[in-house]
Amino acid sequence: MKILLKRIYNCTTYCISHIYVDGEYVCDAVEDYDRGLDQSMTLNEIKKRKVYRMTAIPTGTYEVTMNIQSPKFSQYKFYMDLCKGYLPRILNIKGFDGVLFHCGSSAASSAGCVICGYNKIKGRVVDSQKAFTKLMKQHFIPAKMLGEKIILTITRTYKTT
Repeated sequence: MKILLKRIYNCTTYCISHIYVDGEYVCDAVEDYDRGLDQSMTLNEIKKRKVYRMTAIPTGTYEVTMNIQSPKFSQYKFYMDLCKGYLPRILNIKGFDGVLFHCGSSAASSAGCVICGYNKIKGRVVDSQKAFTKLMKQHFIPAKMLGEKIILTITRTYKTT
């Protein structure tokens, strides 16, 4: 399964993205501010620009796993009922750890994670549980059950400074 997280708008406190799975639009996302990080940068370069809990992960291509239960989110009934707390986790991100796809409403919910929803309010997403459930039931859970490799590519369509 191939996921494209296409960043379309960047502001000083957040960025907005579209999420596509195998070329089909699924929902939007809100993330922390995109500081122009790229997977090809060294760890030291990333650390110089990164602001803890306020920086989107570097653009690039990553593997996603569904095989790690989130200690935090497995405490919530919504996630336990939907996926037993096994949220999509993005692997091997330089300078970042524990980056997940999950529900929320704004970059304040993010801490580097991808917050699923629909961008109908400036700087936010709405109907996050609906969007996340759709993404999980139609894509992530079937991919896990089939043992399918999940690849995430993050791009941007704007210039960063």
